[in-house]
Amino acid sequence: MFNQYALHHAWLIPLLPAFAFIFVGFFLRRLPAVAGFVSICMSLLSFILSLGVGYGVIARQITVDNPLVQKIPWVSIAGFQADMGVYVDPISAMMLVVVSLVALLVQIYSLGYMRGDNGFGRFFAYLSLFAASMLGLVIAVNFVQLFVFWELVGLCSYLLIGFYFNKVSAREAAKKAFITTRIGDFGLLIGILFLQILFGTLDFQQLAATVPTYVMQHGTALLTIVALLIFLGPIGKSGQFPLHVWLPDAMEGPTPVSALIHAATMVVAGVYLVARAFFLFSVLPDAMAVIAWIGAFTACFAASIAFTQRDIKRILAYSTISQLGYMMLALGVGSVTASMFHLMTHAFFKALMFLAAGAVLHALPEKNDIFTMGGLRHKMPVTFAAMTIGVLAISGIPPFAGFFSKDEILLAVAQVSTPLYTIAVVTSFMTAFYMARLLIVVFCGEEKPENQPHEAPLSMRIPLIVLGVLAVIGGYIPYANNFGDWVRFGAAVHEGIDFSVAATSTVIAILAMCLAWFIYGNGMVRSDKISRRFRIFYKVSFHKYYIDELYLWFNHTFVDGFGKLLYWLELHFVEAILIKVAASLPVKLGNVVRKSQNGNLQRYGLVMFGAMILVVVWLVLLNPLFNGVAGGAY
Repeated sequence: MFNQYALHHAWLIPLLPAFAFIFVGFFLRRLPAVAGFVSICMSLLSFILSLGVGYGVIARQITVDNPLVQKIPWVSIAGFQADMGVYVDPISAMMLVVVSLVALLVQIYSLGYMRGDNGFGRFFAYLSLFAASMLGLVIAVNFVQLFVFWELVGLCSYLLIGFYFNKVSAREAAKKAFITTRIGDFGLLIGILFLQILFGTLDFQQLAATVPTYVMQHGTALLTIVALLIFLGPIGKSGQFPLHVWLPDAMEGPTPVSALIHAATMVVAGVYLVARAFFLFSVLPDAMAVIAWIGAFTACFAASIAFTQRDIKRILAYSTISQLGYMMLALGVGSVTASMFHLMTHAFFKALMFLAAGAVLHALPEKNDIFTMGGLRHKMPVTFAAMTIGVLAISGIPPFAGFFSKDEILLAVAQVSTPLYTIAVVTSFMTAFYMARLLIVVFCGEEKPENQPHEAPLSMRIPLIVLGVLAVIGGYIPYANNFGDWVRFGAAVHEGIDFSVAATSTVIAILAMCLAWFIYGNGMVRSDKISRRFRIFYKVSFHKYYIDELYLWFNHTFVDGFGKLLYWLELHFVEAILIKVAASLPVKLGNVVRKSQNGNLQRYGLVMFGAMILVVVWLVLLNPLFNGVAGGAY
């Protein structure tokens, strides 16, 4: 059976794109057609194997509590051992399918988008390494293996965001992403070291078995600190406040990169880590509360910024931050089911919207401002349909995929906390508003005479069509036959649709979209009047609450200031006092000794005779050992 083969050879899933990276990066980089063909073929094989793993998980009824784990020894030193292996359960199976599928579609899309680019082969090599890193992270059996691939994902994001390294903005964005995520990764590494010290293992299965016992015996205080250190990693990777600042700047990379990073790879790695380590977080109420509130605040905060942004990709970037906040919120209230369900549907409709935005930018190069576009629905019908489906899905309009997964989150939150539920509903309203704003401004209204838009080539339209279909039917997956096993994780139960919650969120989304139409569609309410009336909020939102400026001020004031202080100390204390004194001391000592070396033999003899007398006096009068020995001799 193919599914049995796939289950027992799941290690090939990340290995195939890794081979593509090696072949393309080192041998085929100057052969664009061959490079694209090899990368896509390896990704296709990886996706087929992922489908086999997914089917095998359902057929064999593999659960989170009873995963399929294969290990081989990897690192073995005194007091520490780590294995390399494959961890297959419903969470990892779903992630394998989603990541490999989106990576495959992005590579197909890139054939048209990157055609003629001088770095075509290099680009496909990076994409393959990115996919391999994320797939390796998904099947990790312990924190060591996960951390290795976690850092590889960060490296690939640096390479792809800074792909156009001749542009200063791209280089700076790549450095910003790399440095910002390192802050979170440092906390993650410290947390992992603490786990090794406390439990003597980093294996997921062994930790899941021992953590509850530890909590019963020692309480939650220390383990809560460890869990929050580990959570710093997801805060950085998944763009949670306050380490979200790198994610909008990541738009400097090519649009296919934005789709891959924001839909199914880097940014969801943090969500996946929390879900994978849920055995740790779930027994720590304080840590769960922190996760929930950070997720809720991030979701609302990012949505309020997207309100006023004009760059089409940055609007989608802040939308991603907001949706990641939704996923973290679901995890914080204890529903891995809702979080992973939304992760899956979000991968479909967010990749769809980014690729549709890429088609727009491909048709209108050097025009990122949505207000320089307009009326594109006539010349780009496929792209318009794709973006419309994505907007309806993310807004939670039935029967699109986002409706089902967002309803799952709202239901889970409503059962736990009314304040958090209120924040989630408000965020839902804002999401529908700013996404409708993007759709209306870009595709509706009058065409700009200076624009000459054209529909994307076939290689770019095929992924749009596939993702469009998935954004429509993706929400039905949990309700079809046994596919519900994909989103039923651990103790979390998929409860179906709550019609009161669903009706409320749907009505709110429709009202938000109608409001956007009144402002940006038929002009019943003029947007410039609104921006003047709410000028302070508009300015603060447009400048992203000045968080970047605050970080820049902190760096210039404290980091650079501390560096200047160290430089002053080094210049006026270390060099002026310590080094100069240390350097001058041998010179002065040499001058003293040199005076005794005058060539006078009589003086040399006198000094030797005096030294001999002093040695004899010391031995006879002052050294008790010598006195004892001398006394014994007599």
